[in-house]
Amino acid sequence: MVDIKQVAKRVIVEEANTIANLEHFIDDDFVKVVELILHTKGRVVVSGVGKSAIVAQKLVATLNSTGTPALFMHAADAVHGDLGMICPDDVVICLSNSGNTPEIKSLIPLIKNLDNENIVAMVSNRESYLAKNAAYILQAYVEREADPNNLAPTNSTTAQLVMADALAIALIECRQFSSNDFAKYHPGGSLGKRLRTRVSDIFDKDNRPMVAPEDLLRQVIVAMSAGRLGAVAVTNEKNELLGIVTDGDLRRMLERHSDIETLKAGDIMTKTPKCISADELAYNAFKVMEQNSITQLVVTNECGCYCGMIHLHDILKEGIV
Repeated sequence: MVDIKQVAKRVIVEEANTIANLEHFIDDDFVKVVELILHTKGRVVVSGVGKSAIVAQKLVATLNSTGTPALFMHAADAVHGDLGMICPDDVVICLSNSGNTPEIKSLIPLIKNLDNENIVAMVSNRESYLAKNAAYILQAYVEREADPNNLAPTNSTTAQLVMADALAIALIECRQFSSNDFAKYHPGGSLGKRLRTRVSDIFDKDNRPMVAPEDLLRQVIVAMSAGRLGAVAVTNEKNELLGIVTDGDLRRMLERHSDIETLKAGDIMTKTPKCISADELAYNAFKVMEQNSITQLVVTNECGCYCGMIHLHDILKEGIV
């Protein structure tokens, strides 16, 4: 009877060891490929067949989303017209575990006929046709597959994925590709919103609950209820922020004081409220709320004047987290 858990654990250990071993194959060719891509006037064309083609598509997606123009060309489709997408200045990366598949053997001479010598082989076997006919080799070496028959692409595709990621991340760091750059290529979804949506984009600028420090408790409660944010800012006549009164402050005040008729906003306010600039990312506002277990932040401008409040609900409604 098959011990299913042991089989799964064995596969994980084998693939982990395969990945760890790749460190020994990061050589001068890897550096040259990164520099070649950084300085090329063309694009990166990535090709493969079978499972390697799937890995190739993933590499293309990663490169495009991180500032390196790339496209995928299936090795089998190249001979049926897709070869026309390759330009002389392009860098062509061919993925193949064996490096000896019929499609790859047909493709390499055709690429060279286009006056393109920038061929990079991502291959396990350095003695293969692909490796011997490429200008550079990224060796994604595997000793065998995790499959007991040594047939199903498992360790080999994992090794290709990791080598491809190493290439992409090296390019990111060399380009000094920032989170702001990343946001340009990911405008949709929660990730895009997280990287580009600012506090000023989502907080209600017309809802600015505030009181003066000399205002009585009744006025504080009325202003807080009208604002529906669970807090009210305390400001002076110049609109400078002096503090904040939250619904928690009100509860604590009721526990401490029996005579509340004469209490003023300045008596119960928190003098150092958590604030955020209107220019800050809304996601950063969420992180501050999360770290301090609060649901709103006071929004201020560069002069420290009160602009309003951003509430946790504002951020959740936008789908930022």
